[in-house]
Amino acid sequence: MMTSKKYVAYVGIYTQKDPMGIHVYDLDPDSAVLRERSKVKADNVSDVRISSDGQYLYATVDQGLSAYHIDGNGDLEFINTNWIGGMRGHSLCLDSKRRYAFVGGFHDGRVTMMRINADGSVGDIADGIFHQRLGFSSVEKREDPHVTSVVLTPNEKYLCAVDKGIDQVKIYEVDYERGKLKLENIIRCPMNSAPRTMAFGINGKQAYILTETTNTVMVLDYREDRGAQFDLVQELRLFTKAGNAACADLELSADGKYLYVSVDARNSVACNAIDDKGRLTWIFTTHISGDYPKELALLPGGDYYLVLNHDSDEIRSFHLNHEKNYGLMKNKPIALSTPNCILIHEIR
Repeated sequence: MMTSKKYVAYVGIYTQKDPMGIHVYDLDPDSAVLRERSKVKADNVSDVRISSDGQYLYATVDQGLSAYHIDGNGDLEFINTNWIGGMRGHSLCLDSKRRYAFVGGFHDGRVTMMRINADGSVGDIADGIFHQRLGFSSVEKREDPHVTSVVLTPNEKYLCAVDKGIDQVKIYEVDYERGKLKLENIIRCPMNSAPRTMAFGINGKQAYILTETTNTVMVLDYREDRGAQFDLVQELRLFTKAGNAACADLELSADGKYLYVSVDARNSVACNAIDDKGRLTWIFTTHISGDYPKELALLPGGDYYLVLNHDSDEIRSFHLNHEKNYGLMKNKPIALSTPNCILIHEIR
C-alpha cells in the first residue's frame, strides 16, 4: 500500500569511530530505502524517544539525558543535556503528557525519573532508585543489577523496569504530582534467564517479556483494574537447542498480529503470530546476513522491517511475505558504525 506521508528514521550509535551520535535518514516505507540527510554530535547514544506531540527527541548519552527540537523537516536542534544522577543510561521512555522521562541504567542498575520542562528541555532529577544486587552469603556469586528496559503500562500508572542482572521486572507506581516512584510489585523471571526487554500488546491486555539467555518470550495477562498484577500464561521457547544464542529485541506489528524477535549469535529474526487471546505461535525465521541484530524497526504499512546489525556496522532492510511465510532481504546495506537504536517518526 503506497503512502504519501513523510517519514524519517533516527538512529543512535556508539561514537568510538564516529562522533556524530544520531544519524537522521529520510525513509520511504514503501521500499525501505534510507537516505541520510543530517547527523548531530552526541556521545554514545543508547536509546532515543520522541514526545507524543512530535516536537522533541530525547536521547540517553554519556553526560545524561539530552533534548532536541524536531523541525518541520525532521532535523534536530540541540536544546540541553542534564545529568541523571548515575552512570550513562541505557533505556528510555516518556509519559504522553511530556511531564517526565524515565531512564534505566545498565551499568549501575538505577531507575531515574527526570522532569521535562514546558519548553521541552530536560529538567532536574525528580526521583532515582538503585536496584540491589542479589546473593545470600559472602561466598555465593552475587548478581549485579542491569536495567535494560523501562516501559510504562498502557494507562501510564506504572513503570516496568526490566533488570537482566537480577532476573526481575520491578513495577513502580508513578506519582506524577510529587515526582516519585514507589515499588508495587515484582515479576520474578526464571533464574539466569536474563529478561532484556518488555512490550505491551495493542489492546493493553498482554505484556511480553523477552529473555536473553533462555531465548524465551514470556506472555503475561494484564488488567488495569487489578493494579500492578501480571499473570504468566505462556512461555514460548524460540530454540530447543539454543547454544550461544541470545535474544536481543522484540517488536509488535501495528495491527497486533505479529511479534518479531531478533537473536544474536543465530543472527536471525523470528516471526511469531499473535492470536486473539494474545498467545504466540512461531511461524518462520529469517537470517539477517550480519552480526548482532541489536534492534528492529517495523515500517509503516507492515511490509518491511529494518535491522541494526551492531557488530557488522550496518542497517539492513527486509520485505515480509506473510502469505508464504518468509522475509527477504532488500536494498543495499547502509554502512553505519555500531548502531544501537532506531526510531521511525512521521513528519506532521
